[in-house]
Amino acid sequence: MESIDHAILIGAVVMTLGIVVGAFSARFGVPFLLVFLGVGMLAGVDGPGGIRFSNTWLSFLVGNIALAIILLDGGLRTRFATFRVALRPSLALATLGVVITAGLVGAFATWVLKIDWKLGLLLGAIVGSTDAAAVFSLLNSSGIRLKERVASVLEIESGINDPMAIFLTLTLIEWITAPQSLSAGALAWRLVVQFGVGGALGVGLGYCLANVLERVNVGEGLQAILVCSGGAMVFAIVQSVGGSGFLAVYLAGMIIGNRERAVTADTMRAMDGMAWLAQSAMFLLLGLLVTPHRIWEVALPAAAVALFLMCVARPLAVWVSLLPFRFSAGEKGFLAWMGLRGAVPIVLSLFPLLQGMEDSGLLFRIAFAVVLASLLCQGTTVALAARLARVLRPAYTEPLSRERLQGTRAPSLELMQFLVAANSSVENLRADQLELPPRSRLMTVARDGVLVSLDQVILRAGDAVSVVAPGSTVPLLSRLFLTAARPPAWDQASHDFLLSGDAFLRDVAALYGTRALTPAEHALTLENAMLAAFPSPPVEGDAVEIAGLRLTVTRMDGPRIVQVGLLLPRGPAAADTAKDRLWRLRRKSPGATDHA
Repeated sequence: MESIDHAILIGAVVMTLGIVVGAFSARFGVPFLLVFLGVGMLAGVDGPGGIRFSNTWLSFLVGNIALAIILLDGGLRTRFATFRVALRPSLALATLGVVITAGLVGAFATWVLKIDWKLGLLLGAIVGSTDAAAVFSLLNSSGIRLKERVASVLEIESGINDPMAIFLTLTLIEWITAPQSLSAGALAWRLVVQFGVGGALGVGLGYCLANVLERVNVGEGLQAILVCSGGAMVFAIVQSVGGSGFLAVYLAGMIIGNRERAVTADTMRAMDGMAWLAQSAMFLLLGLLVTPHRIWEVALPAAAVALFLMCVARPLAVWVSLLPFRFSAGEKGFLAWMGLRGAVPIVLSLFPLLQGMEDSGLLFRIAFAVVLASLLCQGTTVALAARLARVLRPAYTEPLSRERLQGTRAPSLELMQFLVAANSSVENLRADQLELPPRSRLMTVARDGVLVSLDQVILRAGDAVSVVAPGSTVPLLSRLFLTAARPPAWDQASHDFLLSGDAFLRDVAALYGTRALTPAEHALTLENAMLAAFPSPPVEGDAVEIAGLRLTVTRMDGPRIVQVGLLLPRGPAAADTAKDRLWRLRRKSPGATDHA
């Protein structure tokens, strides 16, 4: 009994220490996951804790379960609309990008570590994929808001790239240990099973689980446990038939999260706790598993591999994979730098250990060192990299409360409450004169704890207003009701005035265009012309040039462009051209004079 009490005490102390230190270090930009990993190492055999832990199988088991829960939580928070923006580039990064990264790192590791080239490729495959736990954690805790397309690509890539990394790792292990059993047909079939079975069963089982959750009425705590157990069931079933359980559980979570009545906001908050518990337990255990002084023995070559991965292999893979897609140099640079490595490479490095392969310990130590370097260098510079790459979206204050309405279709409506701030743009305005975003409606105004009539009420600072609106309008509503903040970049420099997306391109081009429109363009609205010009679905802030017009997407309603910013031509020549066009239009108009 005493040993059990000691084990409970040690576990509680280590977990508490990780959370407390993590909360303090987060002020300096240090990721929570790096703190948990460090606390685990300090509690291990080389640290003050002196705990001897070498159970590779238990670490592998805990790592798989934790990753399944983390991916399930990530899927629950992924909207279907995200795939409209980021599915194709994410797939390119999750497949071609992983292969390129693995090949480049493998070749470099072979040269630096002086090992067989097959082992070098195996190391490349182990560290070739980004980590969902690290990406989801940093995006949620960094306090920054990224452009929608960039954030979506990072989330989806990290959620679906594990099948390729696992396929490459298992294939290379089999190639090294039993090369005679491999054939081109068998490899192709294994790849199809990994992605095909994992994707199909993930969607199918996710649909079944969503139906169950809609019909089972339990408290949010039990519902979160039900979601986790259902996700673990999906993971185990798909793994047992040869598919990718990681891909399946992510897709299942996405199916569940996009069903209006499957999970509530309270359940999502409970799932956030589940995901943090999974991440912290996994990183603490992996920190206990490693022997730090053995990492120090390979510090220099491991640092070289990590530096090559972060500065050469990942950037090249991102650049090649995203060639067919419209991404700016800054966006590509940020995506390259955010190729975070975390628990996935460490868990994959346990495969050779469990197989008893020669030099498997070296692969584990190098992979662990690469993860440490990635979390330390990339994880602590997320905000700085986002600012340098100019992929930040303006920050805004969350509503006092928000609750998704049941039974509403996508984009789902939410009931939000804001406190009118002093000097906000709505102060001293009549409630019935507010210009709210599309599909938004003011429901109530409470003043001094009493509901007041909406008829001709003048809004005052401190009023609590309730609004029903799509969740995507929160930034706009926040800027409306709260103290005026710095406007988005596209409100500052990318346009001179705003136009409706329904305006005809020919009318705008007649005044400010620098080339004649084609017959096909002549009948288009600004919205249709811009959608046709973008190679991928646009997001707010994206800009394009059509007929010499600099047009920026300033407001969207789902996939629709409802507001467009026009930047007037600069320079004397451009001004003269605009004057000439305006003069010609006036000449053609009835009653026009000869004066421009």
